[in-house]
Amino acid sequence: MQKYQTDDTIFALATGWIRSALAIVRISGDGCIALFSRAFSRPEALLKAKGSTIVHGFLKDGRGQTIDEVVVSVYRDGHGYTGEEALELTSHGSPIVIRRILAALGSLGMRQAERGEFTYRAFLHQKMDLTQAEAVEELVDSVSEQGQQMALDRLCGSLKARLLSLREAYLSVMAAIEVQLDYSEDELDAFVFPQKQLDDILTELHNLSATYQVGRLYGNGAKVVLAGRTNVGKSSLFNLLLKEQRSIVSPTPGTTRDYIEENCVIDDVPVRLFDTAGLRESSDAIEKEGIGRTRNLMKDADLVIYLLEDGDAVPPSDDRTLVVWSKSDVKRHEGLSVSSLTGEGIPQLLQAIGTKLRSDLPHDGAEDIVVQSERQHALLEETIADIRSALELEAEKVPLDIISATLQEGLRSLGEITGEVTSEDILDKIFSGFCVGK
Repeated sequence: MQKYQTDDTIFALATGWIRSALAIVRISGDGCIALFSRAFSRPEALLKAKGSTIVHGFLKDGRGQTIDEVVVSVYRDGHGYTGEEALELTSHGSPIVIRRILAALGSLGMRQAERGEFTYRAFLHQKMDLTQAEAVEELVDSVSEQGQQMALDRLCGSLKARLLSLREAYLSVMAAIEVQLDYSEDELDAFVFPQKQLDDILTELHNLSATYQVGRLYGNGAKVVLAGRTNVGKSSLFNLLLKEQRSIVSPTPGTTRDYIEENCVIDDVPVRLFDTAGLRESSDAIEKEGIGRTRNLMKDADLVIYLLEDGDAVPPSDDRTLVVWSKSDVKRHEGLSVSSLTGEGIPQLLQAIGTKLRSDLPHDGAEDIVVQSERQHALLEETIADIRSALELEAEKVPLDIISATLQEGLRSLGEITGEVTSEDILDKIFSGFCVGK
């Protein structure tokens, strides 16, 4: 964590580099209030301000020229986002104003923050654990209401609380084993291996790990491919689902020669939607390449919406394919039948897509504690594997000290999820993926 120094004052733009009504700049570090007061029009008012209050004034540059009118939110040590003394400046959202503000802060001796450095400092000052820190970025990246709510629950500590409870149960098991190892058999009552407690912990860990399927769906989204022969209506449906004219629609067969992809939300599930080249025999080299890419996308898709029209053969059914009859305004068929021209059948299609994508989930996503992080999921699986290994060793009557060492590995993996046990390279990987300003 060489780049994440903690003994200086950092600043960063927390809003976007765009023209807007307001912009917010974050500042954090011991002594930052006194440092910033040098460029503030009302230094005494700022220095005397209590925590969680705001001060109005003007920010000046090194030559004493006014940059902008600002409102300064004051956070005394221990009460801000980072757990340090901190400020948040609200200014007008002109890119020129923003650039001058950042330059003024740099001239005061403050340092431009690295990605995720504010949240890193919050983690160091125990304002949050790693599950909450990762939830910050998951919340920022959320693209559906369900995904947003799940990330917010994690940020509020639901996953942290569950893991702490599991860790306490795990420590109780470890304590019972360690006592047995510390004393001779004649000094203790007959030892009963805590298999029931380990089985209960294992069940809870397995149930928690299984929620990763839900978290992955609502966090990362599903890959949905529109497929079918040429001129069956794929591009028209693609545009309708996106509610914009993204694909070219033409009566000429083979207009779409490569896939087009866009993000959207279908039945509250984030989706990466693909419009693809029509499936047919072709001697055109470019079109053949497009058809090959279509088939590859179909293999990797979470769901294929296979469009048909009158006279087409129905493809073999499987769990990843949804057969849909197109152009129902010309002729209706049994089953899912839609018209991109009139909108007929579209609500039913959207519902069917959502149902299909959620069909393999361990539950419907309504549970408040859901794992989305691949890192967290991998560590849960490592803990599960270590407990299972320990149970197998006990069944084979392996010495208790070896079983204890195996369980210690599982406890370490559990601690890595929350950050109680972790290495600097893992922290760097987590926080460097954040936005600047977070």
